[in-house]
Amino acid sequence: MSDDDGYVHDPTAFHEDADAGDGADPEADATGDTAPGDIPRGDAREFDWRGWTLVVAILFAFVVIPAMLYFLPRAQGFVASLGLSLRDAFLVLPLLPALVLGALAVWATTRP
Repeated sequence: MSDDDGYVHDPTAFHEDADAGDGADPEADATGDTAPGDIPRGDAREFDWRGWTLVVAILFAFVVIPAMLYFLPRAQGFVASLGLSLRDAFLVLPLLPALVLGALAVWATTRP
């Protein structure tokens, strides 16, 4: 078996650009911007106000609601005025922030 029988990488066989090996985005134009409508991936994503909204929702769901559940037996009069029993309140209080948190997570991660 000779040395030239092995695999040889040929970039032209895969229609690669000569400068694609330097990590450049092949869809970027001359200014370095990606094409309109492209969703930024990886390091190109920014943590903007949508991310902070998600952080606030996480803190609310994991800190405020458990604190409310802790003090719920002391607020039986308020819970009864809402037309709920304690059992209903223990089920509804964690459910609502969980639904909101799920919707916010999808909204924050699928932005254009």
